[in-house]
Amino acid sequence: MTLTAVFAAVYAVGVVFLAPISFQIFQVRVADALLPLSMIFGWPVVLGLTIGAFVANFYGGLGPVDMIGGSLANFLATFAAWKLVQKQGRAWRLAGVALEVLVISLIVGPYLSYLLAMPLELGIVGVLLGSVVAIGILGSILLIALSRERMVAMLRSYGMTITTRQERN
Repeated sequence: MTLTAVFAAVYAVGVVFLAPISFQIFQVRVADALLPLSMIFGWPVVLGLTIGAFVANFYGGLGPVDMIGGSLANFLATFAAWKLVQKQGRAWRLAGVALEVLVISLIVGPYLSYLLAMPLELGIVGVLLGSVVAIGILGSILLIALSRERMVAMLRSYGMTITTRQERN
C-alpha cells in the first residue's frame, strides 16, 4: 500500500509541477517515465499511477473526461506491460515499453483532440511524440537503472545479503 501511495504522489506532483508541458496536445508528461516500472513492481505501480493520473488530471482543468480517460489509459498501459513481461520474460521489457507508448497515445490522443477541438491525427501524434520521449526514452532509462539485477548488485555492495531466484534454484 505504501508503494502505491508513493507512486501516486510522485506521479501527481510531477504532472502538476510540470503542468505547462503536461496538459496540451503536444505534451511531454515527464511523470510518464514511471510507467515502465510496472514491469518490475507490478500492482503497486499499476494502481499508484492510475490514482496519480486521476489526481493530476483533476488539477489539469480538462474535466471528468481527462480524469477518467487518463486514469484508464495509465491502468491499461501499465497492466498490459506488466502482464506481457510476466508471461514472456524480461527480454520483452522493450516491447512492454512500446506497448505503453501505444496505449497512452491511442487512448489519450483521441479524447484530447476532442476536448481541445483539434484533428484526431494531431491528437494522436502529439501524445505519441511526448510519450516516446517520456515513456520510451526516459522510462527505459529508469527501467534499466532500477532493474532487479542492478538493485541486487547495489544492495550487495552495501553488505546486504540478497538471494535471487536463480541462486535459490
